[in-house]
Amino acid sequence: MKTVDLVVPCYNEEDGLSLFVEETTKVINTIKGYKFRFILVNDGSKDNTYGVMKELAKKYGNVQYISFSRNFGKESAMYAGFKYSSADYVVVMDADLQHPPKMIIDMCKAMEEGYDCCAARRTSREGESKIRSFFSRTFYRISNSISEVKMPYNAVDYRMMSRQMVDAIVSLGEVQRFSKGLFSWVGFDTKWLPYENIERTIGTTKWSFWGLFKYAIDGFVSFTVSPLRLLSGIGFMFSGVAFIYIIITLIKTLIFGIDVPGYVTTLCAVLLLGGVIELSIGILGEYISRIFLESKKRPIFIVKDSNVSDTADSTDTAENEETAPDDDKEKEQESSEKSVGDKKEEADSEKVEYDFSYFE
Repeated sequence: MKTVDLVVPCYNEEDGLSLFVEETTKVINTIKGYKFRFILVNDGSKDNTYGVMKELAKKYGNVQYISFSRNFGKESAMYAGFKYSSADYVVVMDADLQHPPKMIIDMCKAMEEGYDCCAARRTSREGESKIRSFFSRTFYRISNSISEVKMPYNAVDYRMMSRQMVDAIVSLGEVQRFSKGLFSWVGFDTKWLPYENIERTIGTTKWSFWGLFKYAIDGFVSFTVSPLRLLSGIGFMFSGVAFIYIIITLIKTLIFGIDVPGYVTTLCAVLLLGGVIELSIGILGEYISRIFLESKKRPIFIVKDSNVSDTADSTDTAENEETAPDDDKEKEQESSEKSVGDKKEEADSEKVEYDFSYFE
């Protein structure tokens, strides 16, 4: 029987979490040959999400939870779920039911076909504002044009992955994470399942426009250095223009005499160059800030409470008990060897002292 871990990042999902587990349980109970486990990750929720998780863990035997010490972000929550997972396959999905649980059936079939990953992709963005959809399309176009890592448009985090793929993602221990890019970067054979966008019926979205903008910047900086190369090109261009302008000015000065530049021309040149310099410093700052944050080597998340580790601890204890007699024998043997060695060293020491007194 294959095992599947359902990793579910949760932030202020008190109202809909119970319904999500109930609806998803109805679906997974119809799938034969698979054993499912929920790993609910509480990302520092401000409501009673943590309390609901504990109640669900008491009600359902296959529900386990991880609770962070504070809000670390969805990327950290997904990483924690991947790291704590141990099943043959891992599914990551949202708790707001915008990711249809019924798609897990088709994902299981795709994995049986030999794919390493089966991911969902929206065919429409109904219910989303036109401005947000425009910026989303623009992000994917720019990112795919300047980066070697190609991310399919309308791809979502909802997917089922093999153990090998999950281990590959967990091995990437970078703090500033952009999972959509990481999923594409690690490779592996992926099958895409189209689905219609489903509007959220319970609760509200946790993503603001500014939050999505910063997330997009993380995506650019994490997977391409093209902005730095663009700055080099702009610098080279302005240097060339400046050199040509200097030559023209010298020729005009030598032939026609001293020519006093206009105030407007000088002001425009200064403002233009000042803006380019500020933009260059900002782009450089984004990359340098990533180096600064990664160099600290801080943990990606901190767990305050969890019942997932209970199983691991009991397993470790059982293994220790089974190997205890062998360990005792090894310790007795090491102690015996150490005792013989000490006696030999004492004998050698006495012999050296005896020989030394003889020569005196």
